[in-house]
Amino acid sequence: MSANTRILVVDDEEIVRLSHLRVLSGPHCEVKTVFNGDEALREMELHPFDVVLLDLRMPGMDGMTVLRTIKQRWPDSEVVVITGYPTIETAKEAIRLGAYDYVAKPADPDDVIRVASGAMRQKTWSLRRDAKGQDEGISARAGPH
Repeated sequence: MSANTRILVVDDEEIVRLSHLRVLSGPHCEVKTVFNGDEALREMELHPFDVVLLDLRMPGMDGMTVLRTIKQRWPDSEVVVITGYPTIETAKEAIRLGAYDYVAKPADPDDVIRVASGAMRQKTWSLRRDAKGQDEGISARAGPH
């Protein structure tokens, strides 16, 4: 992970939250865990996370609603859906809504690290691309030098 990566784990299963916390935590990675979608959105309001690992089936707000809200309000955050009930339909819907990836449970620790790292690389690349595009737009509007 790159320096100061912030990851939010959203899952109603304590064992899953603790497992992800254990494998992802490190000196350059802050990991926060929450039980459901309402808690996830409250945490995002306080300080948006770089990467969100999101379960689909939880009490209260379902994961697709959380995904949709995160991508609308915090489009720079990358979301990885990790579900115990994978289907082609939910995978298509998650990707259509902007999820970086879709992973079936149980996800082994190496897969969790791989997908979280990939999501962070995607975020970094997207931010650099957007910044470069803005810089080029400014230069083009400024006229010849």
